[in-house]
Amino acid sequence: MTASRAEPKAAPRPARGTRPANRRALIIAAAADLYFRNGYSGVSMKDVADAVAIGPSALYRHFSGKHDLLQAVVADALTTVVAALDGLIADPAADPAATLAETMLQHRGVGVLWHAEARHLSADVRTELRHQLRGIGARLAEILRRTRPELGPAEADFLSWCVLGVTTSASYYHLELPADRFAALIAGLSRAVAGVPVAPLPKPRPAAAPEPQWSPNRREAILRTATSLFARDGFAGVGNDDIGAAVGIAGPSIYNHFDSKADILATAMRRGNELLRADMVRQLGRADSAIDAVRRLIVSYCEFVLEYNDLMRLLTSEADRLPDEERERMRLVQREYIAEWAQLLRRIHPQWDADETRIRIQAAFTVVNDIAATPHLRDIETIAGPTASVCRTILDVD
Repeated sequence: MTASRAEPKAAPRPARGTRPANRRALIIAAAADLYFRNGYSGVSMKDVADAVAIGPSALYRHFSGKHDLLQAVVADALTTVVAALDGLIADPAADPAATLAETMLQHRGVGVLWHAEARHLSADVRTELRHQLRGIGARLAEILRRTRPELGPAEADFLSWCVLGVTTSASYYHLELPADRFAALIAGLSRAVAGVPVAPLPKPRPAAAPEPQWSPNRREAILRTATSLFARDGFAGVGNDDIGAAVGIAGPSIYNHFDSKADILATAMRRGNELLRADMVRQLGRADSAIDAVRRLIVSYCEFVLEYNDLMRLLTSEADRLPDEERERMRLVQREYIAEWAQLLRRIHPQWDADETRIRIQAAFTVVNDIAATPHLRDIETIAGPTASVCRTILDVD
């Protein structure tokens, strides 16, 4: 679960007619801001050109098309993170938690760019992106092992992704706190996560060819298949013919079961929210205190996200694709779900204000979502346990 994206103020436009030497960099920065605020599919090349006060033809002198520009934006975001980590490796006296917090807060769209918008890139580019992300994880793991030499490579790698989840979680909410307080809170959570004890992790399960899922009927087969395709390629990148081919029917036959592709998405997202809500009710009914309730919810959330990873990716990144009324209904359900967590945590920690509570909840959710979206971690059979332990630390219920 995640909130809708944060909406930072747009970058100022250059004066039309000027030719700054760093125009390419200005274009990338403007595109990153627009993609972050409006989503890649909601931004045209003309929008980007207008943001930097140039004509579309001038924009195409720098980028061959929309996908080329997105690739440059994502690469620039990752380069920023790599530069910060390389600086930390070169300077052992630097504070990793503070440096990462400040870097990510200055570039709050990084999390959205690499987890949501990068799905619009080609398969080859996405493969290259995953290698870059693994390199980022490896750099941070190296930094963590300086202060915790007892960590094995797998355990340091796991914690590095958890720390990255905490620092990128600011991409997913609207809160605007004083910069020093914001950075201090994110840095403090990162330090706490970096210190979580982690038992030796087993090797990931060997990758196996996916087996066909049994479905009770054609409608269910369409829903499950579309969910998987939407999660992998994004809603805009999947057509009815793609869904039909994967199910073994003609694309137009989908209309015998759903009104539209958007109807499939809405049905999948409603199911995800209903499952989460039902499990919350079940866990609250079993709890004997607020702290027990939060601990149960953490375990439940970790298990749900790891089992229904495709469904969760839709909930966290595709709500903007729904019709207005359905989108508002979905966001209301998500806000109510988060509010239940917040109410419990405020009973346990009355000293936390609403902002800190929300930041901690989103940090925990982002860690779980990121672990589930990272194949080499998701494939570790026991990964739910240490992930839940990290969340208990973030929410201070350990």
